[in-house]
Amino acid sequence: MPRRPPAAPEPGLPDAPRPVPAPAPSAATANAGPPLGACLCLALAMAIVGSSVVAGKLLVAELPVQLASALRFACAALVLVPLLLLREGWPRVSARSLAVMLAQAACGGLLFNVLLLQGLRATSAGAAGIITSTTPAAMACTAFVLLGERPARRTLAGVALSVAGLAAVNLQGMAQNAGGAALGGNLLVLGAVLAESLFLLLRKAVPEPLSPLAVSTLMTVFGLGLFAPGALAQARGFDFAALDATSWAVVAYYGLVVTVAAYLLWFRGVTRVGAGTAGVFTAVMPVSAVGLSALVLGEAPGPGHLAGAGLVLAGIWCICRRG
Repeated sequence: MPRRPPAAPEPGLPDAPRPVPAPAPSAATANAGPPLGACLCLALAMAIVGSSVVAGKLLVAELPVQLASALRFACAALVLVPLLLLREGWPRVSARSLAVMLAQAACGGLLFNVLLLQGLRATSAGAAGIITSTTPAAMACTAFVLLGERPARRTLAGVALSVAGLAAVNLQGMAQNAGGAALGGNLLVLGAVLAESLFLLLRKAVPEPLSPLAVSTLMTVFGLGLFAPGALAQARGFDFAALDATSWAVVAYYGLVVTVAAYLLWFRGVTRVGAGTAGVFTAVMPVSAVGLSALVLGEAPGPGHLAGAGLVLAGIWCICRRG
């Protein structure tokens, strides 16, 4: 999980499903509202993406970051590569585009995951989920700085609300026992969001009309390759026998459910609704992250987390709503 409005905003994880512009509804269905099945697919996809920060928090408690990421990408590749070969065949891509996509993988696969997982060692999963939900705002800022794309007024309002939400989350972290450690973790997660924004900008430099499945598969393969050297180094001397069934289940969940299942659900839904409708469902992500971090990890959200989530949700609405 490019391309900013009018397309739906990104879910926040670079190897999670990435929205594409949905086809315009026909005149016969324009007034009927979005299909319920499509809405359920979109909501479930974003709930899964929100759960990724909880899975990541559990993962880094048992495994080194690069080893955990390599295992996650390996699980996803075992499904995505055969699926791509069966459905479409391996895509033909120029050497230049492959180089650009390798740079994409370095930003969206390597940097994003390293910064996110390292940040989760110091901050709460709920705070990380709220921060990663500011990707639409970060994308607008990055496009303005690097490409000179002037944002619309509603986008500026969404950016301001997202910044206010980040401030609320950081103040909450500093007020709790973690103090400076939480702030450092939040900054690492914010760095992951900026890496995701660079990933999305680089996608514009690939001229080939690649399918979402092809892009996701190539990013997964490149991500696995980038993490492999560090993972092999961390695997030396690592006691894999000490990992229990729960740890392996989290690895499988991160690779198969977050990376593959969420992708399939998102694209099943996004092709049946308008881009504006799909964008609204990205608001499920921070709600899922905060709720699951409380339910699974026992991280009760503080007032700052709730205020920050509300501000970020308002920011998403401003950026995604139709002009």
